Amino acid sequence: MPDESFDDKTEQATPKKRQDARKKGDVAKSRELPSVAVLLSGLFTLVIFGAFIYGKIQALMINAFVLPLSRDASLPAVLDFGWDMVMAFFVIMAPLFIIIVIVAIFANVMQIGFMVSAENIKPKFSKLDPFKGIARIFSSQSVMEAVKCIMKLVIVGWVGYAAIKGEMNEISLLGAMSFDEITSYIFLTTFKIFVRCALAMVIIVAIDYGFQKWQFEKKLKMSKKEVKDELKESEGDPMIKSRIRSIQMQMARNRMMQDVPNADVVITNPTHFAVALKYDGASMGAPRVLAKGKGEIAKKIKALAVEHSILIYENKELARALYKMVEINQEVPPMLYQAVAEVLAYVYKQRRGR
Repeated sequence: MPDESFDDKTEQATPKKRQDARKKGDVAKSRELPSVAVLLSGLFTLVIFGAFIYGKIQALMINAFVLPLSRDASLPAVLDFGWDMVMAFFVIMAPLFIIIVIVAIFANVMQIGFMVSAENIKPKFSKLDPFKGIARIFSSQSVMEAVKCIMKLVIVGWVGYAAIKGEMNEISLLGAMSFDEITSYIFLTTFKIFVRCALAMVIIVAIDYGFQKWQFEKKLKMSKKEVKDELKESEGDPMIKSRIRSIQMQMARNRMMQDVPNADVVITNPTHFAVALKYDGASMGAPRVLAKGKGEIAKKIKALAVEHSILIYENKELARALYKMVEINQEVPPMLYQAVAEVLAYVYKQRRGR
């Protein structure tokens, strides 16, 4: 039988297929969202801690040029001094690094939730197949990635060009500025360019995430045959389950028939329904239904009653009510007490007559 084409996959993915895909690390996510989130968080962190970081780095650079003049110039001393400078730099930049890491993790968790999967890092020899590699190059995913790269280049280029063009008058005045003023101007201009690029990238992120979600749902779609096969795998073959239920019903029916000889009376419809009742005042609070049935089963119950000399009492309404309201081995409900008591009184009177 040939494989079903992709066009045959018209059914939405089942929860089991979604769970299996998640275990393999196959989820819908945008790679651009963490990048933009990290960029924006880094920029806002610099706005908050920029002055602090700039002052500390300035002091560190001054010390880097001044302190070696008053220290031993031996190799161990130089290495210690270099290590102190590196550690001081990391301490200064720690707020920026910590916030960037937290935002990067949060951006991924926000998309797919907390997930740990080693499936994607396992070596797969199928990836070495040149034909599959060519197919991946021309796939919709690759086309989308190429479009995103072009859009990013265009946006960044246009934003950078527009920002520099707008600052041309200020750039011509840099020669008359002090070093601190030039540094501050370059920092602010760069900051504005990055903010504009990041805000423009938000549009790309929204488009990319929508595309990834649509492509993921399309890839997860199932054919009707796959849905049926999964149902069989998870819940068992419906034919086998039907056969098991049939066997269970037959066994319950056989046990029910074995209890018919112990009944006090069989109430009939007279042809459609038959209900076998028994009452033992010492062990029962009310009369109990030992067996019931309609059609062929009712005929078998009546035949067993005749065979074991059990009285058959015809009462259409009571037989129908008992069949519908009372399950096997359950006691008669209070609303039927009077009608059942009249039947049992008749049965006991017939027994005394015998």
